[in-house]
Amino acid sequence: MSLYECTFIARQDISAPDVHKLADKFIEILKGLGGKLIKKEYWGLRTLAYVVKKNKKGHYIMLGVEATPEAIKEYERNCKIHEDIIKYMSYKVDKIDEAASPMMQAPAKATPGIGAVDEMIM
Repeated sequence: MSLYECTFIARQDISAPDVHKLADKFIEILKGLGGKLIKKEYWGLRTLAYVVKKNKKGHYIMLGVEATPEAIKEYERNCKIHEDIIKYMSYKVDKIDEAASPMMQAPAKATPGIGAVDEMIM
């Protein structure tokens, strides 16, 4: 079995608990075909770079899984036909980092002297 990172974007008008239920449904599909969940991250409701299927925002979920190519194909088929999914992507990786991804970490603080106004010059 190979390692995959599967990310999908759900419509903006569904609630966060519904997004988690949707993710759990996809996890069950993967587990039913012999896959194993390694990591699940909810990245929150974020603004999209462009309008997708009349949505300006979307709920982002990333799943790190160990699965067969057939299981990933079935996951992608379900993403394609589910009406609440507006975008999805799966790609094979060498390893899945157990730490929180950069999307989960707090935004960087402004470093004094770099891009921040330290003091006013009169």
